[in-house]
Amino acid sequence: MFIQMKNKNKRAQDKKQAFSLHSKRAQEEMIGFALIIVIVAVILLVFIGFSLTRESDRVESYEVESFIQAVMQHTSDCRDNLERLPVQNLILKCRSNEICIDNRNTCDVLKETLEEIMSESWKIGDTPVIGYNLSIIMENQQVMSINAGNKTNNFKGSLQKLPHDIEVLLNVYY
Repeated sequence: MFIQMKNKNKRAQDKKQAFSLHSKRAQEEMIGFALIIVIVAVILLVFIGFSLTRESDRVESYEVESFIQAVMQHTSDCRDNLERLPVQNLILKCRSNEICIDNRNTCDVLKETLEEIMSESWKIGDTPVIGYNLSIIMENQQVMSINAGNKTNNFKGSLQKLPHDIEVLLNVYY
């Protein structure tokens, strides 16, 4: 009887040791699995970070085109019969050498307005943009040019045609 009890105790101890070894192996496997998940997550975050910065390193054509269209609708501080003129109408008024209600030349107001818009919208150095050139062409002659920064071979541009043979050309260099 004593031998049977001793055998039972020994079997119980063997089971505890086997369970303990099995438990330690399971813990090691769980730690390994957790490490694998952490490594994969870090790799994914690095990949996503590179892909997002790579996409923002360039200016796209649709951005330049949309910008020109938005600028044409921007209202200036030049008033005509108490209405503020949008840039598109200001260009047309400049073509005919009209003046604002406060006796300022529409061409001067146009240049000031466009310089302000360009400097605020296309910040050189803070973004991938290293330069820009905005030209207004009337009857195949450049009448106004606003530029800043450096010109390179890498650029995106867009042309907006207005009535009376007027063209607005914007090139953004990156």
